Amino acid sequence: MTGARATAGDVDETEVLDRDVVVIGAGISGLVTARRLTQAGHSVAVLEARDRVGGRTWSQTIDGSFFEIGGQWISVEQTALKDLLAELGKETFRRYREGDSVFVTPDGVRHEFDGDFPVAPATLAEIGRLVEGLDELAAQMDVSAPWAHPRAAELDRISFATWLSEHSGDPQARRIVEHYIAAGMLTKPAHAFSVLQALLMIASAENFGNLIDEDLLLDERVVGGMQSVSEQIAAELGADVVRVNAPVRSLHWSADGDGAPGEVLAVSDGLRVRARFAVVAVPPNLYSRIDYVPELPRERQVAHQHVSMGLVIKVQAAYDRPFWRDRGLSGTGFASHELVCEVYDNSSPHESRGMLVGFIAGEAADRAWALPEEERRRAILNSFAAYFGEEATQPVASYVSDWGSEQWTRGAFATSYDLGGLSRWGHQQNQPVGPMFFASSDIQGSGYQHVDGGVRIGTDTAARIVEALSERV
Repeated sequence: MTGARATAGDVDETEVLDRDVVVIGAGISGLVTARRLTQAGHSVAVLEARDRVGGRTWSQTIDGSFFEIGGQWISVEQTALKDLLAELGKETFRRYREGDSVFVTPDGVRHEFDGDFPVAPATLAEIGRLVEGLDELAAQMDVSAPWAHPRAAELDRISFATWLSEHSGDPQARRIVEHYIAAGMLTKPAHAFSVLQALLMIASAENFGNLIDEDLLLDERVVGGMQSVSEQIAAELGADVVRVNAPVRSLHWSADGDGAPGEVLAVSDGLRVRARFAVVAVPPNLYSRIDYVPELPRERQVAHQHVSMGLVIKVQAAYDRPFWRDRGLSGTGFASHELVCEVYDNSSPHESRGMLVGFIAGEAADRAWALPEEERRRAILNSFAAYFGEEATQPVASYVSDWGSEQWTRGAFATSYDLGGLSRWGHQQNQPVGPMFFASSDIQGSGYQHVDGGVRIGTDTAARIVEALSERV
């Protein structure tokens, strides 16, 4: 539509844009929303607080090595993301997985194995029994409405840790199953989230097997990094559509007299966008960074106080070569008691260097950040060495991803509710408030917490707005 500049005095100059839709956030959810809306013929402005696009996907070359600092993997069942990659002409490559994995027990005994965990047959059977029980409960869930589970209120009052202790007397089996959901996915202690929240994670991946089998979960990567997906979409939309360094400070909104959506005004630094609809495409823990005028409904404000981001540190180390492969190892390792509780070969076939990536989750992440920087680096490399030996302490480059202090994210991987929150407030998370929609992988069913979920909710939100715009013509 139109663009203009309104001058305030001799100092402040404010640009004013008129658009059909203003999207707040240039992560994958916001950019897919904008892409689908523009494809449908509607005018859009995307306002991003950071100096880059991509949200929780981010890549950098450091000391000659390419690091994916944020989200990077594509799982087998993530068909929405795969379809988008094909649409954009993006290429992918498979994660290296040839050779044995490493499992380190709490008493420091190191095992190399191929196939099932090297634990006692009884423990292996108990893991299978717990997984089967969780899959049965998850099968009763509509992933788009987990609060409608027939036992939602009951299961939302019980912590995942409590459920495991009540259903198994095998501490090793409990620890292994707990790891996949707590440290591996929700990145919170298992006593801090409910069974219902865990079931959403399982149902969103279709079954627990897709979370246990790292060959399915961590299947492919994008050539050029996952952030390049957002970068390509943003480039195709153009600089007039996607504005970086434009944090939205306030959203002024109104509804028509009959309760139908009205209009919005998004206010950033030196920029205002008037639109018929807004899409708040940021994680729920950041909703309160925006001043809403008038305020959001009371129940929404209360609900937003009971959702929080998990905490995980993604650590990577690059080496002259992938030395672990010389010993017949895949680069995959697990040790729930280690500082780095899981590790994978993160090398690219397009580089000669080898790279390991590992994760420090939950309370262990708190302890790691409390260490001085050099001591933390040594502790991380020593943890890699527990899996692959002394050579792992001598990288040519390394990087520690600090999403917890990144002001426009405040944690990783994603958000989840307090105990009881999902069944109590989850039903409203995807509902618009007047002309304002909310969209992120954190509030998506299929693909929950993943880039795939961001693609899905972006596509769905755009479709809802296109329909609403057509009704107002």
